[in-house]
Amino acid sequence: MINQRGKAVWNGDMKGHGNITTQSGVVDAQYSVGSRFEGQKGTNPEELIGAAHAGCYTMFLTNVLGQHGHTVETITTTSTVTLDPSQNPPKITKIHVSTEGKVTGGNITPEDFQKHAEFAKANCPVSQLLSAVPEMTLEAKLS
Repeated sequence: MINQRGKAVWNGDMKGHGNITTQSGVVDAQYSVGSRFEGQKGTNPEELIGAAHAGCYTMFLTNVLGQHGHTVETITTTSTVTLDPSQNPPKITKIHVSTEGKVTGGNITPEDFQKHAEFAKANCPVSQLLSAVPEMTLEAKLS
């Protein structure tokens, strides 16, 4: 088993601010109501979920492609996490994954890439965790 740790410290009431860190120390970021709901400087949980999802998905898709005889030059993925603050309580209602790959070997077609991208969307560990989100869409492009 592998355990990884994230930590958050909050100071004050809802008008306060906090700091999010990771076990490795690579992430050490401020967050607040302003950075989450008002576009102010700082990070927010949804942005971090999107980054974690994009990272996991990309690694997983790379592995799937390699297992099918394809060579990945680059894969770029964006995971957009939609928070609906009008719901009470606010809810994450959608995740949209957009991935583009430069892949060689094994005569890969756009249809093959789409099939592998869909498999990764359903099976990467973070996608599995996020399966409670009502809608997860995918746009996959082979370049």
